[in-house]
Amino acid sequence: MKLNPLTCKDFYKADHATQYPSGTELVYSNLTPRSTKYVPPIAGLDDKIVFFGLQYFAKWFLIDTFNTEFFNLSREKVLGRYQRRMDTSLGKGAISCDRIGALHDLGYLPICIRALPEGTAVNAKVPMLTIENTRPEFFWLTNFLETVLSNTLWMPCTTATTIRRYRQLLTQYVEATGGDKALIPVSLHDFSSRGHSSPQSAALSGAAFLTSSVGTDTIHAIDLLEDYYGANADAELIGCSVFATEHSVMTMSGPDGEFDTFKRLITQTYPNGIVSIVSDSFDFWQVITDFLPKLKTEIMARSGGYIVDKVVIRPDSGDPVKIITGDPDAPAGSPESKGAVECLYEIFGGTITPKGYRQLDSHIGLILGDGVTLQRCEAILRRLKNKGFAATNVVYGVGSYSTQYVSRDLYGFAVKATAGIVHGEVREIFKSPKTDQGSLKKSAKGFLAVYKDGAGDYFLRDRVSREEATSDASELKTVFLDGKLVRETTLTEIRARVATSL
Repeated sequence: MKLNPLTCKDFYKADHATQYPSGTELVYSNLTPRSTKYVPPIAGLDDKIVFFGLQYFAKWFLIDTFNTEFFNLSREKVLGRYQRRMDTSLGKGAISCDRIGALHDLGYLPICIRALPEGTAVNAKVPMLTIENTRPEFFWLTNFLETVLSNTLWMPCTTATTIRRYRQLLTQYVEATGGDKALIPVSLHDFSSRGHSSPQSAALSGAAFLTSSVGTDTIHAIDLLEDYYGANADAELIGCSVFATEHSVMTMSGPDGEFDTFKRLITQTYPNGIVSIVSDSFDFWQVITDFLPKLKTEIMARSGGYIVDKVVIRPDSGDPVKIITGDPDAPAGSPESKGAVECLYEIFGGTITPKGYRQLDSHIGLILGDGVTLQRCEAILRRLKNKGFAATNVVYGVGSYSTQYVSRDLYGFAVKATAGIVHGEVREIFKSPKTDQGSLKKSAKGFLAVYKDGAGDYFLRDRVSREEATSDASELKTVFLDGKLVRETTLTEIRARVATSL
């Protein structure tokens, strides 16, 4: 499907140009996460929201899509296509194409977007960007773009925020148990691609995931970061993965052939480096207590691989908290009661961190890839700590439940107008509905500026002058102006901003 940028909007916006007061010259709107009331609280984690995705939106939609599917096509073709869509859905002649024709004649988008740097983490109610028209006759264009702006940005901002919270949680427990902090970026792995609504959404969410991690199985997320964020896989680690099996591999030889499959994978197919093996196809505890002890010599002898030589065991069903940390209701002394980490430590041993917690030998590890949530991750880390194990014993494969089972309402993302100019007069636009008790939908007023306080937190100042809103003093800087991206950022810079906010 080729996107027509003119129809990436709600139908009700098609005639808004005629609904504004006569003499309207400017519409000024903003994108703001308005609330965290739906975010489950977890001790030690803040409620800040990460800004990510604007540069992708500007390059992909405002520049590439508009040029390819609008400005570079003939006036006759774009107007005919748009008029047909309006006529067949709203009634013949109900919508005029005059303004669309004028935009095509102009040859560029007369829009200015000012924004915070991507990777910035803000509290709710702090605008991440403002958008306005730069020519008075195109006042209607600001909120014409609302739908696609919101549609494109809420999800990567939400994913980047979710993974930052995972990283905050891991950092908290790694510091408490004395684990190696260098392992944190590879302790979160993107398993979500198949659960997204499209390859495009998987790539954009996957790119957002990589603002706080380097572990991913979403290959085209790396492509997106190279294409839109100046990343270079030859010069930096954008994302990495390992050799890993799936159930079709592990079950092809049936239950009787499972041990031979393990042995072949560990000793022949991948005799060094990292291999991750899904281990619950038939009896997970048999793998732990029978297969692995029999293969201990071969596993411990692995060497010569890239960075590390490790066999990673992956449970993929059942209660992940109990499987990793032990089931208190299981028979005392049983593998189930001990949990996978303790069982592996008994078999392979390990080291003691500077803070006195046990760390599995580097030749063996665990990755959890089923049913991972922040709450379960916190429970696993807490219970491992209570049992004397470091937080760096488990890698978490974060799937689409965390990154896709959400909506823009999680952080209340909305694009709303707060100011306009009519016949040269500035008008403050706001709403404060009594039916919402003045909370979520109560908006800021007028022109906006964002500043940092002494602690480095961002805060909003509304009802400022037009000059203050557009001055360099505000943290909202011009990113897109009249069809061009005028300020770029890189993945390296974004990652640094996220890390600084932790």
